[in-house]
Amino acid sequence: MNHKLRDHGGGLDAAILQYGGTRAGWIDLSTGINPHPYPIGTPAMSDWIQLPDQGAVNTLLVEARKFWQIPDSAAIIAAPGASALIARIPALFPTANVDIPTPTYNEHAAAFKAHGWQINSGDAKVIVHPNNPDGRWYTADDLQTSVRIIDESFCDVAPDRSLIHLADTPGTIILKSFGKFWGLAGLRLGFAIGDPALIVRLSDLIGPWPVAGPALRIGTAALQDTKWAHDTRQRLQDDADRLDTVMQDHAQLIGGTSLFRLYDVPDAAQMQDQLAHHHIWSRIFPYSKTWVRLGLPPADGWDRLKAAL
Repeated sequence: MNHKLRDHGGGLDAAILQYGGTRAGWIDLSTGINPHPYPIGTPAMSDWIQLPDQGAVNTLLVEARKFWQIPDSAAIIAAPGASALIARIPALFPTANVDIPTPTYNEHAAAFKAHGWQINSGDAKVIVHPNNPDGRWYTADDLQTSVRIIDESFCDVAPDRSLIHLADTPGTIILKSFGKFWGLAGLRLGFAIGDPALIVRLSDLIGPWPVAGPALRIGTAALQDTKWAHDTRQRLQDDADRLDTVMQDHAQLIGGTSLFRLYDVPDAAQMQDQLAHHHIWSRIFPYSKTWVRLGLPPADGWDRLKAAL
């Protein structure tokens, strides 16, 4: 079956096919993934060979409640990445209309369309908070619908801006991701937090043992490590400011978060091509000829970026 993938960051294999080189020789700035990931250590062999233990799941969720300060009356489940949750959420509600402010992460609209929904104003609303790619923040006043899906995949850079206090409101689901702030996209760990009636049904749709044993152990350790989280927020902000300085003679900053920056340039495709010839991959968008999104370079990537520019 020929299934056309939606436009996303990543896809480094296609860039290598076009511009050459090896994966190890490229710097991938096309995603908003922290280039300094949480140190995972070495999971125990038992995590790989045994079915995930419910006790390990419960421990992970206890730590998640503490870390995100989840209201006691809200429910929480873990899943194999936020995308797995996004694909199933529309099935929880009768087909209707959903408001999804754009531009934004395109999997939300795709999931609702796949379940027969119309994308326009209605009784349901989806927001990405902060938004990808422009970094827009929302408030509770922006959510006056009976169904509210709040994607906080990038929100751990600024926990004080979280809308987690809405998690116990009927009709509300808040999503969290381990792929961005912790830099562990390959771990495939995400969370749905919210209205208990909805979370129970969402859990049924996902099925048993959704999270791998190593992910349970690593996720628990990361959520307990509040010092790493605090230090990482400062480092990300410092690097985001540094990236803006590097780009100031080449582009205009128009948005982003401390995990990615959105710039306006005269010709986005030309800049992507220019960087790609230096084996640096960036993100451009089918709906804009001038927007370029850059993630943060790794420690050894700053000089290469300056040279490529």
